[in-house]
Amino acid sequence: MQTVQPPNRTLRYRGLLWLLPFVLLALGGQSPSLVQSQSPVIGQSVNFQEIAPGIEWGQVTAGEASKDDRTGPWLINALRIDTARARLKIVHALDEGVGLETVSSIAARHGAAAATNGGYFRVSGTYRGESVGLLVVNHKLISEPHNDREEFGLIENGNKTDIVFGHLKFFGEISVGRLKHAVSGVNRPVAADELVIFTPEFHRTTLTNADGIEVVVERNRVAAIRDLQGSAPIPAEGFVFSAVGMSREWLKQNIRMGTPVKFSWGLKSIEPDQDQKWRQAYSILGGGPQLIKNGRVEITNAQEKITPAFVNDGHPRTAIARLSSGKILLITIDGRQAGEGIGMALTTLANLLLELGAVEAMNLDGGGSTTMVIHNKIVNRPSDQTGERPVSDAILVFPRPD
Repeated sequence: MQTVQPPNRTLRYRGLLWLLPFVLLALGGQSPSLVQSQSPVIGQSVNFQEIAPGIEWGQVTAGEASKDDRTGPWLINALRIDTARARLKIVHALDEGVGLETVSSIAARHGAAAATNGGYFRVSGTYRGESVGLLVVNHKLISEPHNDREEFGLIENGNKTDIVFGHLKFFGEISVGRLKHAVSGVNRPVAADELVIFTPEFHRTTLTNADGIEVVVERNRVAAIRDLQGSAPIPAEGFVFSAVGMSREWLKQNIRMGTPVKFSWGLKSIEPDQDQKWRQAYSILGGGPQLIKNGRVEITNAQEKITPAFVNDGHPRTAIARLSSGKILLITIDGRQAGEGIGMALTTLANLLLELGAVEAMNLDGGGSTTMVIHNKIVNRPSDQTGERPVSDAILVFPRPD
């Protein structure tokens, strides 16, 4: 029989105190403990106040309209996170590898104190919501990297979360006895001559067309071979590999019912001496381009196959950074709203982040996806006329338990 302890009033009241600054802000008041960070890009201070243990929020409207859209106006929201007192979590919409959901819905389902949108994704078709870029959730690979674009990884180090930034390459293969075949991708549509792996984290089935072969593997043995049928069920303790063209012919020649099969994969850092850090990351999210490296503005759009117009034009933006203090910053800039928020060029955003103390930073998905939620309330102004846009994944922030 479990003994129920009487409530600890001191802890209960301490737990309620963190709500006070947020309530005061909603009522138009000021918190008595504001922390200021001066930014010459916007010409005024950003006032941060704690909205949950280890989580600070700041909002500022800055700049003014002119013939040069790089002067604003901008509506800026920022979350500053002390990872010794708060933790981050990357979550895919609907807790699957495909499908869309709003940031506010994802945050509410998981009970997050704050959240922003995450990476890029497929916006239409059967695979709507499939991540376009690397996604690893709790050590489970959901999607491989795309065009060598930057990623960030979360590392749990004792009672503190560390963050690593960089560029990763994917390698994968299936082993059939002594034979091996390269895996082109994970949980996505199959292109010409490719072999793609579908894992249980993706969906109940592969959602593929009936133009290839699909091999269902359960407990590392071939459980079913489905040629020209499509959309095979994905076993909870296994995977499916789907292939067309030359890869399909290879499977037909080398796979039989009951054949032992293994799938192995890995990630290799493009930057030197970073592999050990990446191996410690429990979740990884791709975006791009890189904005800041080693405390300097260094935008790698050419390396990441991103057009100069995407960098130079003003758009709504979402970004993540590591600050010199060791804290993590999540920031949104609203845009496409004349007179209220014009959006930022990535060069301007990089300089703003640098002046807020960033030493590493990367861009995330923006445009109509740009969203920040605090205590189930959207605090920015999403640019879509229909309101908050459903997205593929979100970055959630939680206070750490006492």
